[in-house]
Amino acid sequence: MQLNKQIFKVITTVSLALPSLAAAQNLTSSINTFSPYSMYGLGELATPGTTSMRSMGGVGVAMRSTNKVNVLNPAAYSQTPQKSFLFEFGVEAGHFRNSQTKYGTPQTTARTAYNSINFHEIAFQMPLAKGLGFGFSLTPYSNVGYNMHSDELSSGVAGNLGRAQYQYYGDGDVTEAKAGIGWSPFKNFSIGAAMQYYWGNITRNYKAVPTDIITGSGEYSTTTGIDTYDVSRIKAQFGVQWNAILNARRALTFGATYDIGGLLGPKSLKYVYIDNLLTSTVRNEEDTSLPLRLPRQIAAGVFYQTVSLRMGVDYVYQNWGDENSNFLESDGAGKGVTVAYHNTNTVRLGLEVTPKPIDTRNYLNRVAYRVGFRYGDYYQTFGGSVVRQMAVTAGIGLPVKLFGRSSVDVGFEFGMRDPVKDKITLNDNIVGLVKNTYYKFSIGVSLFGEDDWFRRYKFK
Repeated sequence: MQLNKQIFKVITTVSLALPSLAAAQNLTSSINTFSPYSMYGLGELATPGTTSMRSMGGVGVAMRSTNKVNVLNPAAYSQTPQKSFLFEFGVEAGHFRNSQTKYGTPQTTARTAYNSINFHEIAFQMPLAKGLGFGFSLTPYSNVGYNMHSDELSSGVAGNLGRAQYQYYGDGDVTEAKAGIGWSPFKNFSIGAAMQYYWGNITRNYKAVPTDIITGSGEYSTTTGIDTYDVSRIKAQFGVQWNAILNARRALTFGATYDIGGLLGPKSLKYVYIDNLLTSTVRNEEDTSLPLRLPRQIAAGVFYQTVSLRMGVDYVYQNWGDENSNFLESDGAGKGVTVAYHNTNTVRLGLEVTPKPIDTRNYLNRVAYRVGFRYGDYYQTFGGSVVRQMAVTAGIGLPVKLFGRSSVDVGFEFGMRDPVKDKITLNDNIVGLVKNTYYKFSIGVSLFGEDDWFRRYKFK
């Protein structure tokens, strides 16, 4: 019994640290990420936006378009053409790489790799009346995916039990469903409001597996801990857009959104059980609601467009740290790495060029060419270290037919998460923090912008 308590204590401590990485894996699955930074809270936050938006760095708070869905600002719903219907659908594939320095004798570097493919967004907009539109979108909000192990090297455990290995794996996601309306009460100005529903399930597992038992009893096999999180919560978003310039040649639009924060309170079920050669015994079980809160988000942007050029800049602020100042992902003894929540600032830049949109001879002149950039902070700190995030994006929009608005969009993104501190001290040991890089490839379709869905035909 005393041995089981000791093992459980060790697992609780180690599971809260970023463990050493296992040998490289090359797999493909339906998870949307593969990163040790998704081990805590809601996991890794997904990049919002359609395929074309993400190809431009994620820009879109001030974007107004008659042929592209805007999932970032409900005020843009008012721009939906009166006799049309806008639809977007996209999938995304990713290749993730993690590297971590292991300090010891000798010093080595552990690396992992993983492939993934999954749905990203589905969205549509439709007119309700002149200057009034409705929009709906279904997009990922956060993703969890990791699979790692570390070897127990402490003399206390090795002397009482023998060599042991700790395994960590988790998956799951949280999805955002948004529905709202946008209204233009007078020329060049629009407002919007949307309800956002978040739901999902996240499962995290950690396991202690003896690899060289020295007790001689043979009773102890493994100790397993399972944490599950169920999310179900509604909140709201408000948006505004104003055309400072709008004529036949160009448009300059300013936009802003405000997302209401508040208690998310995911339901959490945690239990630990012991496996021996004959039975499985539950040693600890806890059913509670976590005090995790969603942040208030303020986003502002400017978007400029002509017939052949579109470009924009967005700034996004989220107060994760203020909302969760008393919520730390750490064990009670404080022996694991402390994972705290952190206010974030993100800047997004994007550019799109279409050489000659109505060129009847050269198809390549009608293709939209996109580039973008994004820089900011991760919303959690690890052992006091802030994690910087950056991404470079590119893509193209392939028109389906001449003078049509439907297109097939292809996007590419290269990004990384790089901790400010390369290493931290944990239990008198130097631990290297993980550098995460990824490549994402996405394909989306934008349909029906040129069709008159709501025209009443007369037949004679």
